[in-house]
Amino acid sequence: MKQRKIPLRTCVITKESLPKQELLRIVRTPEGDVVVDETGKLNGRGAYIKKDISVLEKAQKSKVLEKRLEIKIEDSVYEEIKNIIEK
Repeated sequence: MKQRKIPLRTCVITKESLPKQELLRIVRTPEGDVVVDETGKLNGRGAYIKKDISVLEKAQKSKVLEKRLEIKIEDSVYEEIKNIIEK
């Protein structure tokens, strides 16, 4: 049987290439909102981060996500991401 290709994406913080299931996609929608895309199919500019609290804290301090998405990210979005990671 042919083996299925596992889609890899790169974390914007750690620069690791990981399977999509191990990453969270953060999206700036065309309307200008920043949301967590758990389906991986929302329209807009996306950035992937590893599902790890320490990586999230590093992202918040260094503002890498804000630079990648080209928009100011509110603390409430970081709290939402933290809640999803802790599930």
